[in-house]
Amino acid sequence: MDVNQPKQEHLLALKVMRLTKPTLFTNIPVTCEERDLPGNLFNQLMKDDPSTVKGAETLMLGEMLTLPQNFGNIFLGETFSSYISVHNDSNQVVKDILVKADLQTSSQRLNLSASSAAVAELKPDCCIDDVIHHEVKEIGTHILVCAVSYTMQTGEKMYFRKFFKFQVLKPLDVKTKFYNAETDEVFLEAQIQNITTSPMFMEKVSLEPSMMYNVAELNTVDTAGESESTFGSRTYLQPMDTRQYLYCLKPKQEFAEKAGVIKGVTVIGKLDIVWKTNLGERGRLQTSQLQRMAPGYGDVRLSLETIPDTVNLEEPFDITCKITNCSSERTMDLVLEMCNTNSIHWCGVSGRQLGKLHPSSSLHLALTLLSSVQGLQSVSGLRLTDTFLKRTYEYDDIAQVCVVSSEVKQS
Repeated sequence: MDVNQPKQEHLLALKVMRLTKPTLFTNIPVTCEERDLPGNLFNQLMKDDPSTVKGAETLMLGEMLTLPQNFGNIFLGETFSSYISVHNDSNQVVKDILVKADLQTSSQRLNLSASSAAVAELKPDCCIDDVIHHEVKEIGTHILVCAVSYTMQTGEKMYFRKFFKFQVLKPLDVKTKFYNAETDEVFLEAQIQNITTSPMFMEKVSLEPSMMYNVAELNTVDTAGESESTFGSRTYLQPMDTRQYLYCLKPKQEFAEKAGVIKGVTVIGKLDIVWKTNLGERGRLQTSQLQRMAPGYGDVRLSLETIPDTVNLEEPFDITCKITNCSSERTMDLVLEMCNTNSIHWCGVSGRQLGKLHPSSSLHLALTLLSSVQGLQSVSGLRLTDTFLKRTYEYDDIAQVCVVSSEVKQS
């Protein structure tokens, strides 16, 4: 829309048109049964209509394409393309024509002109054409400012400009959830919702991890030896539909041994989303760096390295624990106590010395226990005491194990 009209008659005319893909022509099928009053009239009219699909005239979609009838919506991540034409409507030759196109956003002003050089002259009924492109990276109000300057035959310099205002809308709503596992793994769930009015083809949704992590996508299943998307072969996202993507991040080996470093890492990475809409129009969004709440492990962290899923009732089984000194300054002298619960009974000597554990270092500990109760039982009752500070750390519900009768064969 024109916000600013020129105050006097100019020799040159400026026209600006947004370049978008056409759409499939749609019609409203009108039909009836042969025994109705119109008989076969409506059906014959649809068969004669050149815009309908032969043999499938009752479908709304036709075989023809329709040029855009209005400016349409522009979404964040898409490429804004526009055709700019300056036409000489007069019978005079004008000289030194300079066409400039700027895009004003809420935060910056960008020059989109392909060339900054002036055209020497423009004869009557001739035009200067230019096509500009810009990947939209901000939402909100945008103003396309087109300015034209030229020199008349009398030597008088003329100048005018026009403003074209449009809104950039948000195409996707992205929500993330983090789960910090005991094994230093981080699971990320990304919920992506299509908040436009048309379907999207989700070409790619990937996670670019930060330098300390490797990422594994959990959005495929193995079928007959081949990896297949959990969303099927056609990954369309209908308007207002939401899709969930899952990723697992594991610390790289050089950082996995540094407990204090991994503990404080909050930056996980960023999502890269690529989609296509009407007739293959492409859009791309990258989120800002995703951040999690750093887990609070305290001074000493105890995690399980190995534990069986299912064990027999009243039969000993082994687990492997990893004890990490999360302090970056202080050496600890640890003593391990094992306290029995109503269902879990520890085997071995309680109160044994584990020795000194230096800052940011770990030790592995093999323990044996048994359960006297069937069902899903929690492993609890471990106590670590730092003899230097006389401080005791309690660890309950560190894992769960399924206890079955020895007569039941484990699968």
